[in-house]
Amino acid sequence: MRILIVEDEEHIADGIKFNLEAEGFEALVVDTGEVALEEIGSTKFDAVILDVMLPGIDGFEVAKQLRADQNFVPVLMLTARSRPEDVLKGFEAGADDYLPKPFELEIFLARLNGLLRRNEWARSVPKAKDGRETINGRIFDLANLQLHTSDGVQNLTLMEAKLLAYLIEHEGQAVSRKTILEDVWGLQEDTDTRAIDNFIVRLRKILEDEPNDPKFLKTVRGIGYRLDRK
Repeated sequence: MRILIVEDEEHIADGIKFNLEAEGFEALVVDTGEVALEEIGSTKFDAVILDVMLPGIDGFEVAKQLRADQNFVPVLMLTARSRPEDVLKGFEAGADDYLPKPFELEIFLARLNGLLRRNEWARSVPKAKDGRETINGRIFDLANLQLHTSDGVQNLTLMEAKLLAYLIEHEGQAVSRKTILEDVWGLQEDTDTRAIDNFIVRLRKILEDEPNDPKFLKTVRGIGYRLDRK
């Protein structure tokens, strides 16, 4: 498997590359976001290790551009800033997972291998039937992290898919923003729960005929959200 390492601190990049190659991966190092986007545009990678703090465009912007270009290569974001707000910013940009610096090698490898096996998470969703769920005529394909609509196929980031799967699992129940933060993103600290709203807005654009007047993904005032398909 081929991994792209986007890291401008040479000693960190060299250490990651050495350990990945020791595990049998093929690894390429670049030190700017601009070069990373060029490489990803011309070469197929199985995952990207992406530092947040880069010269030029930062890791958040790299992830945003990838997703805007409909490139859904798994992205593991490295950050020296592990505040929940920064973690959520990474997820909003399109990162699939994050790891604060400094990190243990075993944890890093576990996170990376988890992303490379990321489709396995879908099997644990209790309500999934043959890996597919239908909402308002849109088919949610759990196995491939996609929504099929009349306009074509809409790819989802892992975090968007996890949120939608969580709402499907708790269909008909009002789930709070705080619960979503804890159960979907694993954030236990005090966090601005309004960040969840940005994910909901994106899902509504995909699921609803009129996103500003949702019929399926509803706001429960003072609590959070509820998914209803009836």
